[in-house]
Parts: sequence; structure tokens; C-alpha cells
Amino acid sequence: MRDYYEILEADRNTSDAELKKKYRKLAMQYHPDKNPGDEKAEAKFREIGQAYEVLKDPEKKAAYDRYGHAAFEGNAAGPGGAGGGTGGFSDIFEDLFGDFAGGGGRQAQRGGDLRFNIDLDFKDAYSGLKKDIKINTYVMCSGCKGSGGEEGAQPMTCGTCNGAGKVRSSQGFFMVERACPKCGGNGQIINNPCRPCSGEGRVQREKTINVKIPAGVDDGTRIRVSGEGEAGPNGTANGDLYLFVQLRSHSLFNRDGSDLLIEAKIPMTLAALGGVVDVPTPEGGRVRVTIPEGTQSGHRFRLRGKGMPVVNRSNKGDLYVDVYTEIPVSLNKKQKKVLQELQKLEEKSNHPDSNNFINKVEKIRQ
Repeated sequence: MRDYYEILEADRNTSDAELKKKYRKLAMQYHPDKNPGDEKAEAKFREIGQAYEVLKDPEKKAAYDRYGHAAFEGNAAGPGGAGGGTGGFSDIFEDLFGDFAGGGGRQAQRGGDLRFNIDLDFKDAYSGLKKDIKINTYVMCSGCKGSGGEEGAQPMTCGTCNGAGKVRSSQGFFMVERACPKCGGNGQIINNPCRPCSGEGRVQREKTINVKIPAGVDDGTRIRVSGEGEAGPNGTANGDLYLFVQLRSHSLFNRDGSDLLIEAKIPMTLAALGGVVDVPTPEGGRVRVTIPEGTQSGHRFRLRGKGMPVVNRSNKGDLYVDVYTEIPVSLNKKQKKVLQELQKLEEKSNHPDSNNFINKVEKIRQ
């Protein structure tokens, strides 16, 4: 399956407005009415619609950016909703031009969505937290309660669209309906607008929002806070707020999803004779790891359930401990003598890997 960005001749940095522009151009180019009987053009048209169906939606786009087409595998509905696909030609051209002639009533308006980058340290990501954030946005006008009119003002039916909220125009093959430029799609106008908001029903100011960050979030995690985006014009629905997590790195732990990795340096004697080593855990405690006799440098131990919480679940990932043998430095005379005695007592069976390497080298020389 082709990459959705490639299909729309875009990339991940393409803005929403530019993406829509590219989509419109391609959809018009390959529309079946312009290419009657051309099965390849029809297939291309559907492919374009499917790609845009995913990339225009913030949640679907984030999933696709992270997992590719695998984000929608196993979902019988597919990226286009129930039944899969793009929902048919009429759905695609509603994105292009709005409703076709004779279809539907006024389209519901809503406020715009907001994005907020939130910085977290490792501890907050592990435990989760509630946090107040401040953001400048549109909020409902307190003077008119979102109506857009002065007290007692009555809305009047828009004379341009006769209350339909839409006007029709002909564009080549199509009869196109657009939002009425006079009333903005509301179907009504107010002759005595509210002064503080100039009849828009909303004003711009700083807003404090208490957000909940679940335990286990990772760098790049996106959190949707429903209804906390911009207030809609004239009392319509609010948009949504999207939080993007920016996670600061930890000095000890490296992360792979919900699993954690830590490196532990142990003395040569501990690796040879065996023993125990205390390893820190992400919640701030310690766990004792048993080191068997003859543990080799680079050996990995797995501690089940000691990793990061899995978001919105009760289980946790694992903690992996990679042990590395530290060779002693600055030996005193007594220590050197002990090691020299050990060297005299060593047998080939004590170092199977190094002896195997020496044997291979000897074979190459022969």
C-alpha cells in the first residue's frame, strides 16, 4: 500500500490548509465525471480520498505518523469508518465543496482545535499528574453568553441564503453549495451585535485549563482534551485541545516503549564469583539482582513488571539490566600478586570464548 503522504504529494510538515489544497487539486483531476470509463482514474480517485480521510483527522494522522498503515490493520471499519474505504464520492466532494444541491441542512460550526506542547520529566511520565496550563484562546463572551447580540436583540433570518446557511453556485460539472458569506453559515444575522465581541459571541483571552497526564506517556504522545479548544462562534461547540508530550531524558534509564534499560557496572570479582547487586527502579526504590558465577560482560537480566506503566492499563513493561564487567585499575603489589597467582592456576576451560577465538586465529594462520 502506497504512503498516504506520497499519494497526496505532501509530507509530514505540510500544513492542513496546503494538504487540503493538494487534495482538492488531485480529486478534481481524477474525478470519474472527468474520466468516464477510466478504471485507473477511479481507483486513483478512491486512493486520494482514503489518504485524505486519514491525514485530515488529527487523531488518525498521529496514529499513521507513528505506526503507518499498521495503525489501521485489524480494524474492519478501516480508516474511513464503518465499512472501510472513503465513504463514497459524495463524502469526498463534501470535503471539496460542502454539501451537494439538495443535501442536508446547515453545517454545524465549531471552534478551532488548539495545540499545546507540555514538557515532562521522567518522574512525572512514570507517575502521571494533573497540571494547570495557561493558553491564549477564544472563550465565550460573558456579555452576550455566546449569542453575539446585545441583551434583548433578536436574530433575523439572513436574506442572502433565506436561512439555509448556504448558497449555491455552478462550477463546471457541479452545482456547489458553500457557507453563506453574509451569515457565515448560521442562517441568521444580528442587527444589534454585542459590543465586547463585535457580534461573534466569543472574545480572546488567557484561559487556565487543568489537564490530566496519564501514567506511562512517552515522548511524542498526543493527548486529546475534548471541548477545551477555541470557543465556537455564536455559541456553537468548542474545539478540542491537543497536548503533545515532550519528555526529558533520564540519566540512568533508557526507554523503549513501556520497557526500560539500565546498564550496571560490576567488579570483575563479582562477575567471576557471583553475588548480588542493587539496581534502581523507576519508582525510586531498589531491587536486588542475583549475579550467577561466571556472568559475562554484556549479559542481560530481565525484571518483569519493573518498567514503565502502560498508558490507561494496569500492567507495566519490563526493566532490562545489562551488566558490564569493570576491569580493576591502579592495582597495588598485593593485588597484582594475587592476580598473577590466579593466572598460573587458570585452565582453558575457565575461558572458553577466548580460547575458541585463539583456535580460530591459529587455523587461519595455518
